[in-house]
Amino acid sequence: MPSFTHESIKQDGSSSTGTLSASDKAEAIRRLRDRGMTPISIEEREETGILSAVLNRSKNPTVKRAELANLIREIATALEAGLPLMQALKTVRQQAKGPAMPVMLDFLIERVEAGTPLHQAAAEYGSPFDDLVIGMFRSADASGKMDEVLHQLASLLDRSIELKREIIGATVYPMIVAFLIVASVVVLVTIVLPKLMAPLTEQDNFQMPWPTAVLLGSADFIQAWWWLMLGILIAVILAYRTWSAVPSNRRRIDGLLLRAPLLGRLIRDVCVARFTRTLGTLVAAGIPILTALKIVRDTLGNTVLMDAIDQVQEKVTTGQSLADPLAKCGHFPPLLIQIVNMGERSGRLEAMLMHAAKAFDRQVDQTLKVFTKALPPLLLVFMSLIAGFVLTAILLPMLEMQASIGG
Repeated sequence: MPSFTHESIKQDGSSSTGTLSASDKAEAIRRLRDRGMTPISIEEREETGILSAVLNRSKNPTVKRAELANLIREIATALEAGLPLMQALKTVRQQAKGPAMPVMLDFLIERVEAGTPLHQAAAEYGSPFDDLVIGMFRSADASGKMDEVLHQLASLLDRSIELKREIIGATVYPMIVAFLIVASVVVLVTIVLPKLMAPLTEQDNFQMPWPTAVLLGSADFIQAWWWLMLGILIAVILAYRTWSAVPSNRRRIDGLLLRAPLLGRLIRDVCVARFTRTLGTLVAAGIPILTALKIVRDTLGNTVLMDAIDQVQEKVTTGQSLADPLAKCGHFPPLLIQIVNMGERSGRLEAMLMHAAKAFDRQVDQTLKVFTKALPPLLLVFMSLIAGFVLTAILLPMLEMQASIGG
């Protein structure tokens, strides 16, 4: 992702310079404005090669999402115990371990001690502080309830990590089965079948059945041109990555994924659960709805749904309620629309969203169970068809040979 250098004016009137990553200049300007900064000049940063990128990354080492969630929870606990922010950061710094965490905390302590707000210090540091974390930090600074907001943020990060682990755990077994299917077919076709059929291929008057001839031809082709097939596979993967990096192509892929059986339902449920919980947490932290929608939009991970949130944001900007554009975009379930509508009418949107988030989390769990129970049988059926074809290719010539001898 490109990097941009900027010179901006902060809310207190002081100037600030730094760098940030964004897909284009417009997004870089939007991110600066979301952080409460007015950009004066912004230019794309010229990269000087791999060594420069490595050195740039080494200046600001990052941590995993789970470590960030633990760090935020520790800071919130220290604040809840009555410590001021600076003392809380220094207390957590004393227990920091690993190569990245002390560096990151030293940076935050230095900036906060110099009078920089926590959200701005996090924005200057960069990864792992994304728009969601920076937005919550800003809300914590503005609301005066930093311990509560940081606890909410830590819980939100924990849930996102837990959800990711559930999805990975649900797909491990099907992927292992798929790998075993492919490995078994390759061994049967390239090693077992040629040895079994070797005595028959030496006979001049014997004609191989077409299933056997297809498999033997495949075995010969793989053994002779495996290097070419490997090169083509690598080229296809690289070409796909380049093609999918184009925004319009990425939208096509994400649209197809949403329409895919089983997988599409799982992706939608995961995105809806993430949208509901994140939006509820941000609104409960006092972040305005438009700013909250901007932050939530970047956490969905599906460009089709991200475009839908952009449309919703435009409608809300014109004065419409949140429920109407959500319903018109057609990507969100009726239950969410009803809950948002009731929350807006009653003035309890954040509470309704948090209740809905629990319901959608349960829906994700149910969809995961259906996905994990349905996919292995489908893979087994596919494996059985392949095994049946290979077994037919092995038995047919033997039966024909026996028939010819008996005749």
